[in-house]
Amino acid sequence: MKKLLVVGLMMSGFAFGQIKQDTLDKEYKLEIAPKKEKKQKPNPLSKKGQVFVFYGWNRGAFSNSDIHFTGNGYDFQLNNVQARDKPTKFGIVYIDPSWFTVTQYNFRLGYFIKDNLALVLGIDHMKYVMKQDQTVDFSGTISDPKYAGMVQNGQVNLADTQFLTFEHTDGLNYENLGLEKYRNLIHKKNIDLVWSYGAGIGVMFPKSNIKLFGNERSDRFHVAGMGTDLRTSLNMVFWKNWMIRAEAKAGYINMWDIKTTLNNKPDKARQDFVFGQVLAGIGYTFNTKKYN
Repeated sequence: MKKLLVVGLMMSGFAFGQIKQDTLDKEYKLEIAPKKEKKQKPNPLSKKGQVFVFYGWNRGAFSNSDIHFTGNGYDFQLNNVQARDKPTKFGIVYIDPSWFTVTQYNFRLGYFIKDNLALVLGIDHMKYVMKQDQTVDFSGTISDPKYAGMVQNGQVNLADTQFLTFEHTDGLNYENLGLEKYRNLIHKKNIDLVWSYGAGIGVMFPKSNIKLFGNERSDRFHVAGMGTDLRTSLNMVFWKNWMIRAEAKAGYINMWDIKTTLNNKPDKARQDFVFGQVLAGIGYTFNTKKYN
């Protein structure tokens, strides 16, 4: 009996000692386990995976251009044609979604493919209007004696709208894809100032309003050519998300297939010119990754 008691005490002591040792090991492991670092929410317009959307309005300017017209019975060029943009008078049209295409507007959707580098899809809805009150140099031939007679001493006065009206007002649509580099200039608690620069390329998809020689006016969307641009912007971001953007850009447009008649006749025009644009508007930026 005495021997059994001794053996029992020895076994209980061993078990108690093992439990105590396991407990100490666990406590030790808990004490030395490294703390999980809390992820900091990154600055806006800076990290891979961030996204922004933007909507704004623009003013544009265009260099003089030579416009070449070809069709049944004519093949001629008007040289150094002047044009301007056509801003809409400020009013409710600028904030009414049902009328947004009336204004000269811009849309951007950007995704950061790398830190500080964004791929940006853009729509620039500019408007181009040939100045009607101008006399331009003419070269080429017109078979119709009525319109050939409007050419005097190698020039034609466009103030007479019977000869030509020429607009891309619905509009001079530049659908583009660009790369933009971003750099944070000021970082405060609730405000960031971010500078960007980049370049883009895209297609021209105008809805041209053209009336030539009294023909029925051409007024339809059509892929007419291509464009390219250089751009820079300043972005003021409030509370990490809301953005005010001001941008300037300069570019080159070449349209070699402008439809000049409403039907499917081979009549067309071509032109190329340099453009400048300033724009401003509001946007929203957000992270696609979660941060504690």
